[in-house]
Amino acid sequence: MNYERVIEQVSECCRKVGRQPESVRVVAVSKNRSAEEVETLYQKGHRDFGENRAQELDGKAGALPADIRWHFIGPLQTNKVRLVRPIVHLLHSMDRPELGAAWMKGPGLPPPVLVQVNIGREPQKHGVLVEGLEDLASNLEHLGMDLRGLMAIPPRVESPGDARPYFAKLRGVWEQLGQLGYRMEILSMGMSDDFEVAIEEGATDIRLGRAIFGG
Repeated sequence: MNYERVIEQVSECCRKVGRQPESVRVVAVSKNRSAEEVETLYQKGHRDFGENRAQELDGKAGALPADIRWHFIGPLQTNKVRLVRPIVHLLHSMDRPELGAAWMKGPGLPPPVLVQVNIGREPQKHGVLVEGLEDLASNLEHLGMDLRGLMAIPPRVESPGDARPYFAKLRGVWEQLGQLGYRMEILSMGMSDDFEVAIEEGATDIRLGRAIFGG
């Protein structure tokens, strides 16, 4: 496990660009990891974990400490909302009005969400295209949703620096929505291979699996 090394890398990258390390939240992606591995990281003081399958999240949440902040970071089917909604601290992958309507059903207010943007316009990926982002944000706010920001997974690139234009574009549309009055607090971008570039471009949340757990 490379947790301490990753935290130091995050801190060093923040210092280089004049940011406070506390301005970046590390979401440890624990998909396909055992509850024991999550518990080990929990004992080191980490609390934010990301899952992308509803059943796996449900099983782990029931077996691990209640103060873990679970993030759902994968595509979510409307019929799996009932499993995810009661557990998560934040949904990173809101991407369509139908999912928004399902998310609002149930007792109490649902957890806050990020809109997933298909920043590379890849047909195989989930997420709203940039030109549809404002309409979706308006729809979600009309439903009464607590919209907090944006998330994206850029196309695969040969080197981390090649992802920079996608991160910069996402930050640009995030800032534009903020100027329109939307509550844009969270910018979720950057994974194990490119998180340092993402931090340089303004990421507030980075999603790291292999960089922390290895393998």
